[in-house]
Amino acid sequence: MKRAVPALAALPRPLYNRSESLPDGSWTEVHRHPWCQFSYAISGVLGVRTPTGNHVALPRYGVWIPPGVDHQVESHRPTEMRSLYLAPEAAARMPAECRVLEVTPLARELIRAVAALPVEYDPDGEDGRLVQVLIDQLARLPAAAFTLPLPADDRLAALCAALQADPDDRRTLADWAAEAGASERTLARRFAQDTGLTFREWRQRLRLLMSLAALEAGESVTAVALSHGYDSPSAFTAAFRAFFGTTPGELRG
Repeated sequence: MKRAVPALAALPRPLYNRSESLPDGSWTEVHRHPWCQFSYAISGVLGVRTPTGNHVALPRYGVWIPPGVDHQVESHRPTEMRSLYLAPEAAARMPAECRVLEVTPLARELIRAVAALPVEYDPDGEDGRLVQVLIDQLARLPAAAFTLPLPADDRLAALCAALQADPDDRRTLADWAAEAGASERTLARRFAQDTGLTFREWRQRLRLLMSLAALEAGESVTAVALSHGYDSPSAFTAAFRAFFGTTPGELRG
């Protein structure tokens, strides 16, 4: 279901809080805005697509989006989302690029407290001081590796698009290099330069991140494992736990 992007001409305060309950299959058109955004998943899984990478926020994680970045937000099952919109001058210590951040217990409680404030809170009073504490805590949130960087090289972009269409594709980098008319060493070097990951690491991350949508859709762990490049459910579960810190079954509750 297409979700409308909030029509805001400007932020009423340096930090503006929004709470949303997203239905099944919710998505927005690609858009951008002149302020920063931190979208936090209380339940469900958020996906944020940008030109340079795709980002996934499980419960207790959020996606940081700097101003002026084209992005699209999606969820595949009912999701409770909290979004913080920040004026750029209020977020000077935040990352300059999109990242997935882990929401600490303190930050979670501060987000909850700020959500109860009036939209036009007093920035110079007690409410403003609470907001500043939250902003300080956001700058300290640890980053999580739930981002799939996308390469700029056209040959690698085609390779990555093919793997996103079919995560069970077993072709090696040597196979892809032969098709592209390049050496495996050249593609490996460029892959690391563009994404910061080896081809093997990138494909592993792709398969795990893409498996979330299938799990949310109710597919069995066995079916998801076999359709996402794993030889057995146990191998998939072990890789899933190592990456996400939870099992597929625990994620679905």
